Amino acid sequence: MSEPFDLLIIGGGINGVGIARDASGRKLSVLLVEQDDLAAHTSSASTKLIHGGLRYLEYYEFRLVREALMERERLLGIAPHIIWPLEFVLPQGPDSRSSWRIRAGLFLYDHLAPRSRLPASRAVHFGPHPAVKVLKPAYTQGFTYADCWVEDSRLVALNALDAAERGAKILTRTQLLSAHPENQLWAAQLLDKNTGQQETVHARALINAAGPWVGSVLSQELGIKTQKTVRKVKGSHIIVPRLYEGDYAFILQNPDRRIIFTIPYEYAYTLIGTTDIPYDGDPAEVHITAEETAYLCESVSRYFQKPVEPDDVVRSYAGVRPLYDDHAANASAVTRDYVLDMEGGGETPPLLSVFGGKITTYRRLAEHALSLLQPALGHPKDQSWTANAPLPGGDIPAGDFSGFVRTLSEEYAFLPEHLAYRLARAYGTRTRKILGNARQMIDLGQDFGGGLTQAEVDYLVTQEWARQPEDILWRRSKMALHVPEDTVQKLETYLHSLEGTEKIRQGGATTLS
Repeated sequence: MSEPFDLLIIGGGINGVGIARDASGRKLSVLLVEQDDLAAHTSSASTKLIHGGLRYLEYYEFRLVREALMERERLLGIAPHIIWPLEFVLPQGPDSRSSWRIRAGLFLYDHLAPRSRLPASRAVHFGPHPAVKVLKPAYTQGFTYADCWVEDSRLVALNALDAAERGAKILTRTQLLSAHPENQLWAAQLLDKNTGQQETVHARALINAAGPWVGSVLSQELGIKTQKTVRKVKGSHIIVPRLYEGDYAFILQNPDRRIIFTIPYEYAYTLIGTTDIPYDGDPAEVHITAEETAYLCESVSRYFQKPVEPDDVVRSYAGVRPLYDDHAANASAVTRDYVLDMEGGGETPPLLSVFGGKITTYRRLAEHALSLLQPALGHPKDQSWTANAPLPGGDIPAGDFSGFVRTLSEEYAFLPEHLAYRLARAYGTRTRKILGNARQMIDLGQDFGGGLTQAEVDYLVTQEWARQPEDILWRRSKMALHVPEDTVQKLETYLHSLEGTEKIRQGGATTLS
């Protein structure tokens, strides 16, 4: 039998890769398996915000909001390329919560945790604010506050990349068939979905970070019964042509007490979401409904001068949030906090299951998970390290992103301005690994359309586990919104030509050997 891993992690969403990164930095041997692509489901279907969760204050989730606000500052510091500040405008109208209630909530939001990178909230009259051109005349005042935007699926990829560079083995499109205790270890049967080959691996501890599948992994693959359950809640979003100029978002209050965000998205679009609907189906088959689309359009049209119609939608997506079931009657009220369920120890190998959580607190969740596991693995001391360690590409001098873009544009003067900016946003300082010694666009190889070059595709294949056009066009980027229709076919042809080559073998090994 080969040497057992310290940790076998099931799930390549944000919580799984966050734990893999933290554990690898603590010199633990890690194997992570994901049945599809990294961030293939929930972690690429978020509202793409790093935020404290202003509305969670209504449910007295003070600890969660404080932790999330603290993480907002930390994550902005370690990933300034894929995370950046965003102003939110909160109009007051007949369907709004009372002004005193909003003021109190924003005061708490400003002061629950130390804040050094973002401005404080303030009351505003929309006369001098550009929002006056967007909102109906009835909305003349409100509030502004700051949170952060995140490229959610890139956050997953960068955590996985950092984990791999610290020694973790990341296997995508690899399914856990079963696992059982054997000689104080977990013996796990894995299926390579590309080749159909099966392999048995052993690990000293198993982490179930399967997101919406956490319950089914316990009951089916592991044969374990538990009282803790996941409340599956569907959140859907729509993408429409840009509704207004300006780099600010709206947070809109509905008569049903839910809130909807409108967020500048990919230069030419506006992202609108989200819904909160109980969901009992297969998380892999989740889709937005016509009723959800109509609800989101009506929510925005209630506020905006120019109405939004379902026919305006150019793209939609939906995901299933695996929330810890606290038996709240309303899906919107279900806690976004996480619960870590630890079993085993002694003669039985440890099993840690992750219930719930939100993308903002993934790093802290990983620290908590490792603090529970390390004593069982013989490492009782706290070895936390991720709070200040930049993610790949995030080591931008002084966190000055604008300055970095200027420097990059000077180094690679042949790059169109928009392409230099996009690459810097996606890859930060790792952009130089893509561009190398190029001195003209032709040096970057085939152009797949929209500025997506062979050099960038090769990087995503060799470094970030991209294997299919959707991996590249939707999860490692949102280039699908900007490329011509024939790009998918060009990518399919090119990726097929790489099968079995050294580039594929470099890019996150698909087998254990």
